[in-house]
Amino acid sequence: ARTAATPRWHLELPRRASLLRERTRALGRRGGSRKQSAEVTLSDARKGECERDPDAAMGDQLAPTSRHAFEHQGRVVYEWDQTLEEVNVYVSVPPGVRAGALDVSIKPSDVSIGIKGNPPYLAHDLSFPVKTEESFWTLASSELHVQLQKRERGKSWPCVFVGHGELEGLAAQKEKQRLMKERFQMEHPGFDFSGAEFNGEAPDAATFMDGVPHK
Repeated sequence: ARTAATPRWHLELPRRASLLRERTRALGRRGGSRKQSAEVTLSDARKGECERDPDAAMGDQLAPTSRHAFEHQGRVVYEWDQTLEEVNVYVSVPPGVRAGALDVSIKPSDVSIGIKGNPPYLAHDLSFPVKTEESFWTLASSELHVQLQKRERGKSWPCVFVGHGELEGLAAQKEKQRLMKERFQMEHPGFDFSGAEFNGEAPDAATFMDGVPHK
């Protein structure tokens, strides 16, 4: 019996490819030491009234609702989003490729993605270190999902890989605000911070009031 050839999956990227676009896409909800001061409109932090697991329901309101798309020569290379504790990378793989054919390596400071026996599709340094023992990947419907556990909880990543463009301006500020509200939600169960507003620039969720408490 003849064995079908493994599709070639390779992409040459320049060392610094800077095109990053915001791509709005409806996402399924996932069940996913420097002192500063911040003023939050606490009138918007209202008590949740949910019949089942109110804290989880309110936390879902602060989950990412869109992805950032990194493009090269008009082609989407990958998409990504982040939460207080993780960075998620989404890559479309060639049709017919199964999980066993993939070669995914997650190290503290770099990630490599490709098909066994071929040059990697992506092999780049990460913007910040991750916890390899808590990071993993899955494949479903020809989409590879790599979940990277942040070493520094609450850190707002401007990009996944070094040199792959950075969130700037309003996009960067929105990320910082959402992560800070996610932290408030975690530290104050039962309150809904999804509609809270910041008076001025949002603080860094990773360093605000001595950092994110350990679980």
